Amino acid sequence: MKLISWNVNGIRACLTKGFEEFFKKVDADMFCIQETKCQEGQVELEFEGYTSYWNSAEKKGYSGTAIFTKIKPISVTYGIGIEEHDNEGRVITLEFEKFYLVNVYTPNSKRELERLDYRQIWEDEMRKYLLRLNETKPVIMCGDLNVAHKEIDLKNPSTNRRSAGFTDEERNKMTELLDSGFVDTYRYLYPNKENAYTWWSYMRKAREKDIGWRIDYFIVSEDIKKDIKDAKIYSEIMGSDHCPVGLEIF
Repeated sequence: MKLISWNVNGIRACLTKGFEEFFKKVDADMFCIQETKCQEGQVELEFEGYTSYWNSAEKKGYSGTAIFTKIKPISVTYGIGIEEHDNEGRVITLEFEKFYLVNVYTPNSKRELERLDYRQIWEDEMRKYLLRLNETKPVIMCGDLNVAHKEIDLKNPSTNRRSAGFTDEERNKMTELLDSGFVDTYRYLYPNKENAYTWWSYMRKAREKDIGWRIDYFIVSEDIKKDIKDAKIYSEIMGSDHCPVGLEIF
């Protein structure tokens, strides 16, 4: 089974930059996107053989997630059931026979870390949500998690120690999640691989120079790590400031 996750940084813009070509070429069983930045009816996007599920933010042109799947889910849930966290369209959960697929766009702590306190609350509630799901069946979570977990996961760790996405607080929350029974699939297969990035700033020719961060993930329950076949970073794919990431499992 092949799964893809991509922060498209605005699906309408990404559609003009090769989204459909990549979607069709990669031929995933499930394709998750984050930061759709659109409301229902603002984009018509259908692919033969796929059903799509969208969760838009109340605020126009902001956040949002979607999943395209070839396999019909047993159930679909939007958000995590807590009102203060569910108005930005950040989570979609599809239940399948063997697992839950959770597509997530984690809030950015922003410049000056103005949203870091909220981010800590979000992380705790998200972890509790995933652990509840995991009591029933294994979880596959993917998305832009807005954190580079280890120093190996960004080009310049020393100069970004208090930058959003690399604070001790954010990194510790990722460690807490993994320690509670989950696996970072890419690092499970490639623990020492350097220069493996999924996001590059639009400033200072960062992508051209490969000055990047790995902040897009597939995280799975410890119980199914033995079923991981491969984890990929499609760094050659443009269209967004993020590139797609992939997982082959089962």
